[in-house]
This record gives sequence, C-alpha cells and structure tokens, in this order.
Amino acid sequence: MKAKQIRGLLVIALSAVTTVAVAQAPNSSYFTEGFVYRHDMNPAFGNEQNYIAIPAIGSINAKTMGNFGYEDVVRDNPLYPSQSSKKKTTFLNPYIDDPLSGFNSGWNRVGAQADIAVLSAGFKAFGGYNTVEINSRTTVNVKLPYEVLEFATNMGNDNYDIGDIYANGQSFVELNFGHSHNIGKNWRVGAKLKFLFGIADADVQMKDAKAYLTGDTWTINADAQAHMSMKGFKYKSKQKEYKTESRGTYDHIDDVDVDGGGIGGFGMAVDLGAVYTMENWQFSAALMDLGFISWSNDMYATNREKTFTFDGFHDIGVHRDENPIDDPGKSYGDQLSDFYNLQDQGDQDSRTTGIGARMNFGVSYTLPKYDKLSFGLLSATRFLGKHSWTEGRLSANWAPLKWLDGNVNVAVNTYTASFGWLVNVHPKGFNFFVGMDHLIGKVSNEMIPLSSNAALSLGFNVLF
Repeated sequence: MKAKQIRGLLVIALSAVTTVAVAQAPNSSYFTEGFVYRHDMNPAFGNEQNYIAIPAIGSINAKTMGNFGYEDVVRDNPLYPSQSSKKKTTFLNPYIDDPLSGFNSGWNRVGAQADIAVLSAGFKAFGGYNTVEINSRTTVNVKLPYEVLEFATNMGNDNYDIGDIYANGQSFVELNFGHSHNIGKNWRVGAKLKFLFGIADADVQMKDAKAYLTGDTWTINADAQAHMSMKGFKYKSKQKEYKTESRGTYDHIDDVDVDGGGIGGFGMAVDLGAVYTMENWQFSAALMDLGFISWSNDMYATNREKTFTFDGFHDIGVHRDENPIDDPGKSYGDQLSDFYNLQDQGDQDSRTTGIGARMNFGVSYTLPKYDKLSFGLLSATRFLGKHSWTEGRLSANWAPLKWLDGNVNVAVNTYTASFGWLVNVHPKGFNFFVGMDHLIGKVSNEMIPLSSNAALSLGFNVLF
C-alpha cells in the first residue's frame, strides 16, 4: 500500500462515495447452506463439500455504506453552458440553490470495507470442517456533523458551533486457521485463530470545533490531531506565516509521503461461533475479530495552537473554467490542510489498536412440509467506536435442487433500508455465486453509484 497524498476528511468523504470497495462474504448468504464462505460469518458453519478458491476471483464482494452519496456531493453546474463549459460541479458551488439537500441534519457518515480472499480453502478432516485463508482487509470510515457542511457552504453567520469530526482507516493482511465440529445431535461449535500483519492504521479527529468571523477571515478554535502508523510514512511540511504581524512563521503539514511501505505491525485475533439445531429451528451466534494489532510507529500530528485563522472553503471551478471534481485531492486538499492546521510532532513510538469486532446472531425456520424453503433473521453488528453500525436482515431461502440455492431478503441498518438477493450454483466440481446485499440502483455516466449504499458479490471456486 502506497499513498502520496492523504489530505483531509472531506477529501476522504468525496473519495469514499465515488469508490466501490470490496467487502467480505455478503450478509445475504448467511442462511444459504451451500455457500462455501459461510464460515466467514460464523466459524461454526461447515460445508458438505471441500473447496479451493480460484485466486483473486474466489470471492469478490463490492460494498459501500453511507447516509449521503455521490449525487449529494456532485451537482449539475448552474453556470453551464452560458458561463462555464463544465456540466458538473460540487455542492460547494455558491450558485447552487440548496447545496445541503440530501445531507443528514445530524451525522453524515460514509464507510467501506475491503476484505479480499487472496487464498482460501476448506476441507473435512480431524473430525470436523477446517479452513485456511489469507485475506487482505481494509476499512475506511468518515463521520461529519451537519454543521461542518453548513459552514463550508454558507458562511453567512458570524459564528458556527461545528462540533466533532472523525475519520479512520485500517489495512492489514490476515492468515487464519479455522475448525468446526458437531457436539452431540444439536450443537456445532467452531473457532478461528488469526495472525495479523498490519499495513496501515490512521485515526484523524477534530473535537469541539468552533468558527468565528473576524474581519474578512475566520478564526477556528478546535483540538485537532492525527495518528498514523505505517512503515515508511512521513508528513511533509512547509512554512507558513502567521496572520498576525510580527509573529513569524510556523511549519504546517500540507502533504504526506510513503517510502517503501510494508509490514508495520503484528497482532492476533480469534473468531468464536456456535450453532444449535432443534427440529425445524436453527439458532446461531458468533463473535469475530476479537483481537488487536501492535504497530511499530505512531506518526503524530496536532494543531499546537488551538486557535488559528482560516480563509474558508470554496469551489475553485466557479471562477475558473475547470472542474473541481476532476482532482479533488488537489482542489480541496489545500483547503482541508488549512482547516486542520496540523503540525508534525514526530514518531511517538508504538501504539495498539483493535480491528473492529463483529457480532452475528441468526435464527432460521425450515418449513416442515417443504424443507426446500426456509426463513431467517440475522442481526449483524460491527464495533468500530464512533463508526459502529448494526443491521437486521430478513431472508427467504430456497434450495430447489441439490446444486442450486439462494434467497431474497430485506434489511434495515444504521445507514439505510435495502433489498438483497443471492444465487449460488454448486454442481459437482464447481461453484459460482452472484448477488447483492444492496441493489446498486442508478449510476452516473462514469458508472459510479449515485447512492453510497451499493453492493455486488460474485465468485468462482473449485469443489472436490
């Protein structure tokens, strides 16, 4: 993982809602018994068939989640075509009549998970079912108060109580070993042991931010700080002059650099799960990703002076014939770096972080007179501090043939309501699945989903 520019929270938010991320096994598959990756949602689940994933395409799951989207950030340019040749602009354009339509009046959140199965295999042995996996996993989340968007687009008042702003991201590779087996007629238990190799972890926040108009500039009062753990990572600073005369200059972070990259941390985690079956009922529970990563460095930055001046946010495409969304990192990165006003504090040595524990509870009922049809209810929760989320999903599951099963489902989560489906084909020697936890819906001309909630899952595996 290399990064030449990591510039600020609004830039992260803009990128997140215009990017599709890869996520782990879809929740739509939880009650689909022929789905070979069910053990990723509960380690107690086994399979009737052994499998080996086709590298890189064994399981591909694209998913983003949020309560605002691409069409809220990117708007039709009201100056086109008479005063500008660009059809699109951003919500920061002052000529847009209602720039905050579509944003939530409380917290505005967007997130993505990227859990890619590099190698995966499952087989029967040792009195149960066993799995060996190498996965690459990434999580990115941004949480913005409505007040920061109001401040960015309006600036018509003399003061704003912006509140808190949060963003974090984490990337690591895991090597895990799983085993599950039956206990008596009713119980099945399972566990996974995971070895974690950290690639990067970032946590950026601004607390109790307030803005006051002083003359023709804004005075910002806030406690901003950033922790970054990544091998070869460095902040890049430049000198800036204080707005007040005779105060001299100070070093101000305006970019970052990564020299080489590689393994920057190590940790361990476990997954625990159990399934209880009684006649036509099945109850299941799992606690997963119970662990940590110890990072070898902590590149820390903070705004040493809690009060500083800021010129404000603006849409550069308004006065120049260029599209600000062509290069958001360059267009808005400088504005964000000024808004955060961070100074490099150097390496604070090691730090330890969690990886975001997961909890699943499921219950399913199979019709006694038609056992090819069942109904299931899944409660899924991800514990990520300020970025935690939860979901409830109701599924109707159908297995008309031994080699064909799937389901349709509806869900309500922290971000939105959704409709999902899955088709799983698994004849002798081969497995193919395709489905969605959330319908993609409308897309832009660049094929970017207009909503930040979108999902697509598919995969190819060898059965034996």
